[in-house]
Amino acid sequence: MSIRVNLDVMMAKRRISLGELAEKVGITQANLSILKTGKAKAIRFSTLEAICRELNCTPSDILEYEEDV
Repeated sequence: MSIRVNLDVMMAKRRISLGELAEKVGITQANLSILKTGKAKAIRFSTLEAICRELNCTPSDILEYEEDV
């Protein structure tokens, strides 16, 4: 099982850059990039909430569960 991160898709739909979102959410561009590329091992609920607020989406728009085949 794995979790796929679709943050890049939501950012493209909202036409917001990595730097702009990082500033609005209050995290570094490096940490947001780690999350965006799916390399993060964890995310704080407060960070997820801030991202969802800025992108006007839900956590399920950003995080997706997929079973290993």
